[in-house]
Amino acid sequence: MKNIIIALLSTFALATPGLADPKVKGWKTYDSMGCMLLRECQDGVKEIKTLEDLQEYYPDIDFSIVSNELGEMLSALQSIGVEVFLADDKYFPPLHRGVYHTVGNKFFLNKSYMDKPHQLMSVVRHEGWHVAQDCMAGSVNNNMIAVIFNEDKIPFYWRSIAEDTYPKEALPWEQEAMWAGHTEGMTRDALKICARRPMWEVYPPTPLTKKYLIDEGYMK
Repeated sequence: MKNIIIALLSTFALATPGLADPKVKGWKTYDSMGCMLLRECQDGVKEIKTLEDLQEYYPDIDFSIVSNELGEMLSALQSIGVEVFLADDKYFPPLHRGVYHTVGNKFFLNKSYMDKPHQLMSVVRHEGWHVAQDCMAGSVNNNMIAVIFNEDKIPFYWRSIAEDTYPKEALPWEQEAMWAGHTEGMTRDALKICARRPMWEVYPPTPLTKKYLIDEGYMK
């Protein structure tokens, strides 16, 4: 269990910083990301509620191969109360294609990378899994986030890649999200459950999460 004050960040490649804006110390920095997360910077940041909204930004891209799963995830996110935004890459530090802000329950996608359907899905699934972890911690209306599976359930392949990608303190959450990001339907199914009922009624909580849920009155 961990109190995430700022956000969970996905790890993907990006370009070099640009010029500074009056509101931020520089583009493609954590400062510019923070400005976006807090909604103080809104230029080039547009809400996406449906696949049709996304298609407007990429009229020449065929998203039909991912339309069903993506549409179901966007619908579930709306039901949960999580807003999804497509944002200019100037807000994202190097190695970031997406971010879920647990405090504001807002989900941001880097516009420069969402024109490839399979890449889009890996990011939405990954960040969507962090939403599911947020649900597992009792409610998306607190600042807590919880792992969903015991570590031994996560395939060794994804644990190994996560160990090479993320700092040790982030591994419990990120190794799950990396697995989910590359597994069709895994995030969609978890988000649908979150939208309808407590996560722990379907996904048995780990011992630490169970203790937290009982102590905080979410679970008897």
